[in-house]
Amino acid sequence: MYVTRDRALTTPAHDTTTVVAELGDRAEITDALYRFGLGQDLKDEGLFASAFAADAELDFRPAASKWGSEPPLMSGRDTIVTTILALFIGRVDTTHQITNTRITIDGDTARLTALVEAQHVLVADPATHALLKNPYDVDLVRDGDRWVIRRLRIDNTWYTGEPTVIFG
Repeated sequence: MYVTRDRALTTPAHDTTTVVAELGDRAEITDALYRFGLGQDLKDEGLFASAFAADAELDFRPAASKWGSEPPLMSGRDTIVTTILALFIGRVDTTHQITNTRITIDGDTARLTALVEAQHVLVADPATHALLKNPYDVDLVRDGDRWVIRRLRIDNTWYTGEPTVIFG
């Protein structure tokens, strides 16, 4: 599940042109995950949708199984965006912090692993919340000059609060 290479870059340091290109790809790859998190936090449909390929899959089942929920696998950008935002808009405020990103790139595909802390608070009852520490496993594809998520699998290491109230 994790990207465990012993260095960040795959390009030899003396090949500056290729290093610059790889660094650009790495920034765009990480940005896809930032668009995912911030798009939810701001309830910004356009920003959130920009994180995904049209045929994307979002698998929250591994995380949800930790508290006994069985959500469906979400397939397709439109389904993902509609489902997630409908669940949260007006009901749940979120914040996402993304750390420990590791990336491998193979041509026009990439893999990213990250650790994401996601806080969810009920708007009507701020005392009801769920704080999740989730490992993310992400497959991405190049989309012109940016990268988008093709597959996102979210697991859970630990949580506090009431995720069943937040997620159903």
